Parts: sequence; structure tokens; C-alpha cells
Amino acid sequence: MRWKKKSKEELKKTLTKEQYAVTQENATERPFTNEYNENYKKGIYVDITTLEPLFSSSDKFNSGCGWPAFSKPLDRVLIKEKRDSSFGMERIEVRSKNSDSHLGHVFNDGPTEKGGLRYCINSASLKFIPYEDMDREGYEDFKKYVR
Repeated sequence: MRWKKKSKEELKKTLTKEQYAVTQENATERPFTNEYNENYKKGIYVDITTLEPLFSSSDKFNSGCGWPAFSKPLDRVLIKEKRDSSFGMERIEVRSKNSDSHLGHVFNDGPTEKGGLRYCINSASLKFIPYEDMDREGYEDFKKYVR
């Protein structure tokens, strides 16, 4: 399998403390201070733990929430959603299907012209692959998702 899930021990060695806390312990990074909130370059966002493609820059928008926001994943089969009632709130958590990493949450307040969803995703759960590097990094098949 190309997007192999790593052991907790491997992840502790390869991820930063924040990346590990977000992806493996369901933490949330601080808003407006994360790496990709203001990134609007052309490319794709991949799961930091497996490098599996998850989101396209074409579906990213400025929601004002302080975290990267996307109208949809590259393919819904790449993610799983589950009910989250932590902190006295009712939300839908978004996890990467293959790695089971916590990514963020999905809300129904996104742009209606883009389907009405807002995938609010922690930068710490992602790695950005610029469009011009996609071939070299092995993501040439995913260029079709980037407009």
C-alpha cells in the first residue's frame, strides 16, 4: 500500500510534538498562527503521517476561522467522519481514513456556491506539496484536481 500507516513509535520520531498531538491525540492548534491558514499557493495538501493526498488548493477558501478551510476533500473515500461531543459541543470530526489521524472538523457553514461545507483542518495534520513539485514528489496523477 502506497500510503502506509506508521507505528506510534515511528510517528513520535518523525513528527513534531504539535503534529503528533494533533494527529494522534486529537489536539487543536492555535488559530491564525498555523502554517497553512494563509497559504493560497497552487498545489495539494497531504496527510502528514502517510503523505496520502487529501485536499486541493482549488477547494481552499478564506473562512476567517484561523485554520485552513476547504469546501471538499479530493475524494470522500479518503476521509472518515465521526460524531464529536467533546468540550460540550456537537461537531463532526474529520479523520484520514487510512491513517486514522485527526484532521479537524467539518461544518455546514461553507460557501453555498461550493457545496456549503467547511472542512476546518489543522495545518499540523497536513503537508503542502506545491504544484510545480507534484511530479517530482510522485503526485502527478493528482494534478487534475488542481485548477
